[in-house]
Amino acid sequence: MSQLFSPLEIRGTIFSNRVWVSPMCQYMAEDGLVGTWHQVHIGSWSTGAPGLIMLEATAVRPDGRISIGCPSINDEAHAQAFKPLVDFAHSYGVKVGIQLAHAGRKASTMRPWDDHRLAAKEDGGWQAISSSATAFEGYLVPREVSKDEIAELVQDFAAAAKRAVDVGIDVIEIHAAHGYLIHQFYSPLMNQRSDEYGGSFENRTRFLLEVATAVRKAIGESVPLFVRISATDWVEGGWNLIDSIEVSAKLKDLGVDLIDVSSGGAVHNAKIDAKPGFQVPFAAAIKTEAGIATGAVGLITEAEQAEHIVASGEADAVFLGRAMLRNPRWALEAAEKLGVRIDWPLPLDRGRTL
Repeated sequence: MSQLFSPLEIRGTIFSNRVWVSPMCQYMAEDGLVGTWHQVHIGSWSTGAPGLIMLEATAVRPDGRISIGCPSINDEAHAQAFKPLVDFAHSYGVKVGIQLAHAGRKASTMRPWDDHRLAAKEDGGWQAISSSATAFEGYLVPREVSKDEIAELVQDFAAAAKRAVDVGIDVIEIHAAHGYLIHQFYSPLMNQRSDEYGGSFENRTRFLLEVATAVRKAIGESVPLFVRISATDWVEGGWNLIDSIEVSAKLKDLGVDLIDVSSGGAVHNAKIDAKPGFQVPFAAAIKTEAGIATGAVGLITEAEQAEHIVASGEADAVFLGRAMLRNPRWALEAAEKLGVRIDWPLPLDRGRTL
């Protein structure tokens, strides 16, 4: 029996399989609102039978967007725009999560295909914020946030999570990876503060733990809560796997159910040995040492590879990104490669080979 296509239950939510779609920016929102592109894009995955679709990084307030084309969920109108996507996925038995984010010092960019990188005021850009007034390579120096604003940001995450749940989203994921705002607090490469949010491991992780606590309270006990972290900065003196294991154990105690294990993003020149499954060992270590469920991500492309990761116990699920962009029905094809007969949407059923 395939372990990849076995169900997984978390807090009463049943995921039909362990093939999950990773959150991937599309840069197609208008004023933070998702629209027709997202309905078609997410809809293509919804007809492909993944166990979970994680919606792209969605800002908890407008200045938290990565680019002028990224979505936000800062009010009811922005939340309601997600509802058709969610309802369509649910009609085919697919669960939907949302990755709640704030880009911090990596915010206020143009779209990747625009003719310049940073968004000026006339482009709709804004002043970026961070844990400290230090810039990412090629970006403007951000404004250091005050302690009062940190408290506001914590509540912004909580309010956004509640809005997401209210429109039917099944899973909340806190984006604390890839050099974005929460990562900018816990990584010593980016955090230069001297108050209770800087310096020691305890202080640098305080913001993440406060956000997780507030979000869990906002969504109640029945909704699964994930956190995506960068397991390592890939730089000497930066955040590392030992730190990740320790913070994951703390997050588990606060009611987090799964760690979505990625890496990198703190600095532009980190030397990352990216190869198939290169981040899976991080997920395996956190699962074993912190005693929490994990999702593995990063150059997972083949059915047999994904099956091995789950069957060997290295992770509880696999998140696929670019492979899903290339083939939104990757899960249907993978099941057939593994000799597993799963439910297909009826309009596609004649495409089976099994």
